[in-house]
Amino acid sequence: MKNVIVLTHRTHDVLNQPPPFEGHDLWTTDPILAEALVREGAGWARDSVAELARILAGEPIRWAVQANTYPPVLRSYDRYGHRIDEVEYHPAYHHLMELAIAHELHALPWRTQKAGAHVARAAKFYLQSQVEAGHGCPISMTYSIVPALRHQPELAAEWEPRIVSLEYDPRSLPPSQKRGVICGMAMTEKQGGSDVRANTTRAEPVDSAGPGAAYWITGHKWFCSAPMSDAFLLLAYTDKGLSCFLVPRWRPDGARNTILIQRLKDKLGNRSNASSEIELDRAWGRMVGQEGRGVSTIIEMVNHTRLDCVIGSAAVMRQALVQAIHHCRHRAAFGKRLSEQPLMQNVLADLCLESEAATVAMMRLARAYDEADRDQQQRAFARLATAVVKYWVCKRAPVMVVEALECLGGAGYVEESIMPRLYREAPLNGIWEGSGNVICLDVLRAMRKEPETVPAFLGEVSRAQGEPILDRGLRALQQELAQLDDLEFGVRRLVERMAVLLQASLLLRHSSPEVAQAFCRSRLEGDCGRAFGTLPQGTNVQRIIDRNLPT
Repeated sequence: MKNVIVLTHRTHDVLNQPPPFEGHDLWTTDPILAEALVREGAGWARDSVAELARILAGEPIRWAVQANTYPPVLRSYDRYGHRIDEVEYHPAYHHLMELAIAHELHALPWRTQKAGAHVARAAKFYLQSQVEAGHGCPISMTYSIVPALRHQPELAAEWEPRIVSLEYDPRSLPPSQKRGVICGMAMTEKQGGSDVRANTTRAEPVDSAGPGAAYWITGHKWFCSAPMSDAFLLLAYTDKGLSCFLVPRWRPDGARNTILIQRLKDKLGNRSNASSEIELDRAWGRMVGQEGRGVSTIIEMVNHTRLDCVIGSAAVMRQALVQAIHHCRHRAAFGKRLSEQPLMQNVLADLCLESEAATVAMMRLARAYDEADRDQQQRAFARLATAVVKYWVCKRAPVMVVEALECLGGAGYVEESIMPRLYREAPLNGIWEGSGNVICLDVLRAMRKEPETVPAFLGEVSRAQGEPILDRGLRALQQELAQLDDLEFGVRRLVERMAVLLQASLLLRHSSPEVAQAFCRSRLEGDCGRAFGTLPQGTNVQRIIDRNLPT
């Protein structure tokens, strides 16, 4: 009888791997968001925010994977050769849209008179964007179109009841046959991009001309996101200049409008959402606002979508952070868990500071939108701070996501984790609704043409005066702002300084002393490195990490 060798070593035992990050409640584990919701005036929304978070911990995570694995497909023609210009989405995308609309992410401030509605919506948008960001684009545009549409009251009266509806109907039908609609925007053209004055699209009156009148619109748009929307705001030239128009997918007579989808963009990220190039062949539309004042009309929509760029970037940062902390708390190397190693603690704490600063700035900005109609100082603050915070938070998101991904090592570089999707998503908001240079020039424009914005912004920052580091930074900023005529070359540095000082002021007033002091010393003192993980000696890193994701 031969000897039998029994193998006791198994090569496929799974050891030293974090447990699946499932059932994670985005609300109960985020004290920063919970504090800000109450502080900024929307404590009444805690239950509805918590309810959405509980739902997001389940099936929507699978929907997010599916919606990005199976991106939208353009169907230009039906089987008989008729032009249909329809985009086909995976059912998971529609599930995400339905969830967002059921929880009022597209219209909460327009559905209630409660103070703090923009803050409550920001919290919900922040939570759902952590699960899947692509479907947030049409949700954001539907939310943002209302202030612009109100420049033309009769159009607002016609469309707003369907815009604020809680019914999601993805069918391509005339709006009169739908109780709920989705809206989009198309501004840029291939020859101009952000320089919309270079647009060539033309509009000719059907009968009479002027606000509210019908026009035939001919031209193209280089970027039209969510092309299956029921209506779009876009810019076109009339004899009196660049004007704003509402262009529905269907004409009032029930015929399809001639909005021809040329192709879908093959994008770096945001793949669940369709972005397209379109041609307008005498498409029917109606003028919104004053003729020749199209930019000032559509900017109402742009400002609200810029707020959502801040919220979306903060959401990506938050999700990357919690993924990194979870991994490091369960993964061991060199004899102890990663989260117990001083250098990794430095990195994680630094990421925590960046995420918390983005979140508190986002929620403060949302409150300014709540109060802008009744408080001129808040309106002035929102005008300047939206651009300042949009620039900086959107700039910080990609570098933070990269560092968080590195905390997971190779495990973070594979598609089975959420990290590659976050990485691809991170640059998006820095490009959409104005890239870095456009936003910085808008900051200069606001300060020069609306000088009341400067004291409103400085007044907010100075509410934390008394902290020496902040006081020194504020004095330097005031000196720099005294010479606005010579600032264009260095305006990025100016806007960065403004954003970081605002974040520092908010953290000093509202966060823990460990967070506020570490942020000021690392972001305002200049004695720390340029990469994450270079916090100064003496920083209470464990307190900072535990505050951001309680054990």
